[in-house]
Amino acid sequence: MSTDASVPTRAPGRLGDPATTIGDDPRADPRMVAVLEGFGLTGHADDAPMDRTAGRPALLGFVDAVEEGFEGLFAALATGWTPPAGVDRTTRTVPGADGHPITLYVHRPTGVDGPLPVIYQVHGGGMVMLAAQGPLYARWRDELAAEGAVVVGVEYRNGGGRLGPHPFPAGLDDCVTGLHWVHEHLAELGGTHVVVTGDSGGANLALGLAVRAGRDGWSGRIAGVYAQCPYVLGSWDRPPADLASLWENDRYWLNRELFPLLAEVYDPGSAHADDPTCWAAAAGPEDLQGLPPHVIACAELDPLRDEGLAHHRRLLAAGVPSVGLVYPGLCHVGMILFRDAMPDVYAHAVRDVVGFARSVRG
Repeated sequence: MSTDASVPTRAPGRLGDPATTIGDDPRADPRMVAVLEGFGLTGHADDAPMDRTAGRPALLGFVDAVEEGFEGLFAALATGWTPPAGVDRTTRTVPGADGHPITLYVHRPTGVDGPLPVIYQVHGGGMVMLAAQGPLYARWRDELAAEGAVVVGVEYRNGGGRLGPHPFPAGLDDCVTGLHWVHEHLAELGGTHVVVTGDSGGANLALGLAVRAGRDGWSGRIAGVYAQCPYVLGSWDRPPADLASLWENDRYWLNRELFPLLAEVYDPGSAHADDPTCWAAAAGPEDLQGLPPHVIACAELDPLRDEGLAHHRRLLAAGVPSVGLVYPGLCHVGMILFRDAMPDVYAHAVRDVVGFARSVRG
């Protein structure tokens, strides 16, 4: 047996050198780095100002501040975007379980003969912040619709921020209510079947919807799930050592210290840490068996990358058809952030979600 002298001896990212940033990691896509550099985001992300024991008022105030920062960044990224031609937009309001209004944003390609797949979109934000009506997500729905799908975004109650505070299961309950409405109005929407998609915390909710559907006996209403960069780990006292990306890519735009704070706001006291409808990482084979096909799309330079890949493996072990994807050189949810700087990557993400939705027609 010969010895290959070129075998690498250094671990990637911050595992190899704790000083490494997303700006100087050789794996980082230079187009992404140029954008992040313009916002001063290529260094290590800031320290968290508190830990999860700080108390609910302080944690909610922290989420408010983080939400303002993210919304500002996303609005800046969307500056100059004009809605694509050929998409009709309407809103519907449906009553939640306790009578509160749930807004659904419906995007449909103009003049396209149906029926079409329906993509039920759940926005990100760690289940505790951001909104479906924000420019980043409104444009994402527009692009999916322009590719040939009916897209419905759900404005669910967040655990914190402007749409909170409503901890688990409020947001998931709203997503369930909206999905039932969509399924019951498929003919009106011009749809054939429903695929659920979400990013980050919205991906956790999308995965939780599928588990809830299986548990409650209506999994036939979901033809597939497409999860982007899922944030699915509920217990942060001892993060599993096999999730190497939590250390490898820590402080690459996102600080790992942020995740337990968001988790505490969404699931106070980790009361539901073992409930897979709250945290998809808690799912066992009995929770996943019989679920529809999934796609788990991750980003190489995301601290959460290995959470997503671990869930992909759980699905396969339970006999669920699942495709795992990794976008090289990208940060957390980078496939939907950099439409102008990386139009080819953005277009691929659009095509992949819509193509998956077409492929799983019920």
